[in-house]
Amino acid sequence: MKDDIWARDEIESPCVKICVVHPESRLCTGCLRTIDEIGAWSKMAPEARRQVMAELPSRAGQLSKRRGGRAARLKR
Repeated sequence: MKDDIWARDEIESPCVKICVVHPESRLCTGCLRTIDEIGAWSKMAPEARRQVMAELPSRAGQLSKRRGGRAARLKR
């Protein structure tokens, strides 16, 4: 039995609820979107969201792991 009352037209999202922005790449480490993409997501057309989602797998390589804490950052 289908319940039309609870049917919702949700905006597809790659969010995995790990919202940490990488300081160098400026990408969210959870979903790999930029801050601008996250902010505009609810207003983006479905085609634009699909385009961003298609690009996300290629962004994973842009994140470098932080090692060494503050001292390592100061050496750069």
